[in-house]
Amino acid sequence: MTLIDDKKNGKPAIDTNNLKLAQSDSYNALLHGNSQWVELKLKEDSEYFKKLAKGQSPQVLWIGCSDSRVPANEVTGTKPGEVFVHRNIANVVVHSDMNMLSVLDYAVNVLKVKHIIVAGHYGCGGVAAALSNKQFGLIDNWLRHIKDVYRLHSHELDRITDETQKQNRLVELNVSEQVYNLCKTSIVQNAWMERHDLEVHGWVIDLGTGLIKDLKVSSSSPHNLGYVYEFNNVAALAH
Repeated sequence: MTLIDDKKNGKPAIDTNNLKLAQSDSYNALLHGNSQWVELKLKEDSEYFKKLAKGQSPQVLWIGCSDSRVPANEVTGTKPGEVFVHRNIANVVVHSDMNMLSVLDYAVNVLKVKHIIVAGHYGCGGVAAALSNKQFGLIDNWLRHIKDVYRLHSHELDRITDETQKQNRLVELNVSEQVYNLCKTSIVQNAWMERHDLEVHGWVIDLGTGLIKDLKVSSSSPHNLGYVYEFNNVAALAH
């Protein structure tokens, strides 16, 4: 047994041998799980991975939360290759997020997805943190986007006294606002000028039941964005 005693910080001694064993077990479990998954898929279809390697043609872009309990394929019962996925803390769509915009551009203009879904979930830690006055560190800069949603809807949220209900409602409002933010992007608006088969949707997943709640905020045109956001065409900025 090897012990590390951290009395200065008031922490108990750590058995490093047991810690390494636990880390090794959890890591090896992932590799073992992969082997089992491959074996299962090959039993179902000996050509499964050859087909998978040929390419992807998903109909859906999923913009969801990073929470480990809401994987897109599991929630929707879809297979690998059917959903293109981008995830971040609290499923936020930020106009300056080049990661999200790059995924969106590729999904819309290369993969030609037909549906973009913003998927939030009740019990979201990011939303709960945004409702508090606590400081968490670097993530505070990201949570500010959710706080902005709160500010926009404070007249409704401030009337809700039950904290769980307030968090759940902010989850819904956050999804709705992110759908709106998606529709404001030049990527989505330019796609709508060229084709009529692209829709943006907002969902919330109930972890207690597994069921999806469609918030009925779907959009297939820019006409409800307001004058200042709607693009008529792409024009070069004057120098």
